[in-house]
Amino acid sequence: MNEFQYKGRQLYCEEVPVREIAEKLGTPLYIYSCKTIENHYKVFDSAFNRVPHIVSYSVKANSNLAILRMLFSYGCGADVVSGGELYRALHAGVNPKKVVFSGVGKTVEEMKMAIEAGILMFNVESDQEMRLLNDIAGKMRTRAPVSLRVNPNIDAGTHPYISTGLKENKFGIPIEMSLRVYREARSLKHLDVIGIDCHIGSQITDLAPFVSALRTMKKLLRNLRKEKCNARYLDVGGGLGISYNNETPPNPRDYAEALIGGLGDEDITLILEPGRVLMGNAGILVSRVLYAKHTPSKKFIIVDTGMNDLLRPSLYNSYQEILPVERSGRSKITADIVGPICESTDFIARKRKVPVLKPGELIAIMSAGAYGFTMSSNYNSRPRAAEVLVKGDNYSVIRKRESYRDLVRGEDALGD
Repeated sequence: MNEFQYKGRQLYCEEVPVREIAEKLGTPLYIYSCKTIENHYKVFDSAFNRVPHIVSYSVKANSNLAILRMLFSYGCGADVVSGGELYRALHAGVNPKKVVFSGVGKTVEEMKMAIEAGILMFNVESDQEMRLLNDIAGKMRTRAPVSLRVNPNIDAGTHPYISTGLKENKFGIPIEMSLRVYREARSLKHLDVIGIDCHIGSQITDLAPFVSALRTMKKLLRNLRKEKCNARYLDVGGGLGISYNNETPPNPRDYAEALIGGLGDEDITLILEPGRVLMGNAGILVSRVLYAKHTPSKKFIIVDTGMNDLLRPSLYNSYQEILPVERSGRSKITADIVGPICESTDFIARKRKVPVLKPGELIAIMSAGAYGFTMSSNYNSRPRAAEVLVKGDNYSVIRKRESYRDLVRGEDALGD
């Protein structure tokens, strides 16, 4: 459920007409609903109330400081994959003891930064990373808390570009090597082995892969406990999908019941890393129609947003619902909705049935709250969009639209 609804002919975000915001601030424009984000977080968190748990929001989904501050104010933690994400989370007031640092390519500087911040734990992805982290912690005269990210070789049934739990993926330590690497980790003087980590993919709409991965992790946990390894945390990652196009993903309560049931009577704290499920349907991208271009073979609707603003359709061939900001009652046509970028892959939708759209009219690209702005770029030297947060009948600009001056800031034109 989200707070983007029609009232009469107009699309609203909570109590504010989308058109009102777009006419004042221009397009392209990301709009997020405060009420939707709050509801999504509280429903997700409360689903796990029966067991010790930490919800560590996946910062890569949407890293705007206003969004982070709001989530952290509810008690949420953070899953980060870079020094920049850690900086953002700390700047927004996260409790460091609810931060997990994931990612296959952590640098020395990032490791030092995270140790100094006092994060809950590193999700270590390889034996070389493990040894380097041990060395750094030793030089800092401390011990680094770690879990090992285990790759269970489970097919999550999602797009291959967002699958992370198969043996051919770059992520994690193969399950058959995990016990040996855990033994080595425990032998290192400057590591504190406190958990197990597993993440199998993103936009997963079936419970079975989660249950299968948990079964594998539970078996590993029991083997570790036989060897007196005090693994206190089980990080089951994120990946719960949302509805983009009539998908029927499990709701958070069913997801929680499946994990809690699979966990049984194990005495352990669950760590959960939701991202898309909290933010995806909490945001839209608003764009203005520039031209309608009809050729003998195809119809195109050319809009002022493209793959630089929303990469998912071009990168994953993903579906994003497109709605008119103002209903017209016109008949529908089949057209490609394309942007201004000089690439043939610059499309929002292909062969999509949409109402006849005229230049100057506004469209809303739905389910754009996650992996929208965070994956945007300045390709073709286009300034990045503004971001707005709506709360009730008020709204705030939480990121200003970039200017042309912003595009060249930091560059040196040979002394000019």
